[in-house]
Amino acid sequence: MSMPTTTPTHAGFRSAALALAGLALIASFLFPRDAIAQLRQAPPTREAMQYSFSPIVKKAAPAVVNVYVRSRVRTAVSPFANDPFFQRFFGGRGGFGLPQERIQSSLGSGVIISPDGVIVTNTHVVKGGTDTQIRVALSDKREYDARIVAQDERTDLAVLKIEKGGNDFPFLQFADSDELEVGDLVLAIGNPFGVGQTVTSGIISALARTEMAQSDTQVFLQTDAAINPGNSGGALVDMQGRLIGINTMIFSQSGGSVGIGFAIPSNLVRFYADNAIAGRKIERPWLGAQLETVTREMAQTLKLDRISGAVVVRLTNKSPAAKAGVQLGDVIVKVDDFDVADSHSVHYRLTTRGIGNRARLEVIRGGRHVPIDVELLPAPKPGKDDVRNLSGNHPFDGARVSNILPSVADEFNIDETDGVVIVAVRSGGVASRLDFQPGDVILEVGNVKITDVIMLDELTREPQRIWRVTIKRGGRVMKLQMAG
Repeated sequence: MSMPTTTPTHAGFRSAALALAGLALIASFLFPRDAIAQLRQAPPTREAMQYSFSPIVKKAAPAVVNVYVRSRVRTAVSPFANDPFFQRFFGGRGGFGLPQERIQSSLGSGVIISPDGVIVTNTHVVKGGTDTQIRVALSDKREYDARIVAQDERTDLAVLKIEKGGNDFPFLQFADSDELEVGDLVLAIGNPFGVGQTVTSGIISALARTEMAQSDTQVFLQTDAAINPGNSGGALVDMQGRLIGINTMIFSQSGGSVGIGFAIPSNLVRFYADNAIAGRKIERPWLGAQLETVTREMAQTLKLDRISGAVVVRLTNKSPAAKAGVQLGDVIVKVDDFDVADSHSVHYRLTTRGIGNRARLEVIRGGRHVPIDVELLPAPKPGKDDVRNLSGNHPFDGARVSNILPSVADEFNIDETDGVVIVAVRSGGVASRLDFQPGDVILEVGNVKITDVIMLDELTREPQRIWRVTIKRGGRVMKLQMAG
């Protein structure tokens, strides 16, 4: 059976010929012959013919390093290790729950930001166990040992320092990430899949993305420049070769780049690095107000003309926000003339503004836009009655616990207001062997709801044949049962 063809008819040829003749006649009037000849001339120089990112790459690439991390990791002891039910089945077979050690290696990227070898990268690149060894390799094949100066899981930023390397390293200068616009050209430089330093190009696809944020201060730049595993911690640079972001993550269903990558803005990177280099602990301003992102239902109830902003749903007495005049139900829509679409954006703006300064909030209250100046202060510290070191014949032996105060909630990124949080675990104690971790919130012991450290301390002094504990970790509530 013959397949149909698309060969044009003779009449079609005649029509096409007439059309081309007409276009040629029009062109002869619009473009004289000498003008067409001029358009056909070869470019006078190679530079006039060739556009290239190579000058930017030559400037920026030497400051981007490969980061090799090797550490010894202990597998966690199961919280159910002493559970009588599990011991009944696993107790005599191979030591259920016993810790084991293994060597873990990882690979990522980093960016040198000062001539003496200070490097910024992601926390998830360098996070490991004990005896962590870090080696960085420059694009010119020089290699150095490096140590961790500071790391912060909430921002996913870490600062490293090259040891015994001198003071003449290539480094990148920071750009102001607030000046970026959607559509700006960018380059991503890193070590994807461990194949070696690689450069990809793209544009800024979006600003202030928070949908994938893991903490209340995370805001991301989105780019379509290809970012792949191994690019984490690498540089996102502008057309002047300045650092505008630290590449952090991708959205992908396959594990490879699909043109949706995210970077931490340079203004947050610079804020964190400056504090780490100066030896200051990162303290975020305490607003004293719990915020929730405006939803469609909230916008309808509050009669807002757009679904954007952060609603004040709880206010602490005598907090900076309360003293400044913030009220319940206020919708924060701007911080220092920057639009804020959600609660993450508010915290990001306050964090980069910094403690000791003032910020101007613009809130919508009863349909009116109201400006409010708020002082940025650190959260109040725990008092002596807010913290306890627990010891004895109970599951929390070796744990340091604290009431959930604003500074503690901020440090461990928890939203709970009730309960007691573990802030430290002593090696060798029962709590350590049971794998309790800093940040775990103790909600109940037995059937008793825990309200403060004094109550928990008193409960642990009462011997129990079976300890039943309810904790919350990373948003998950776990009920544990352990032999006394």
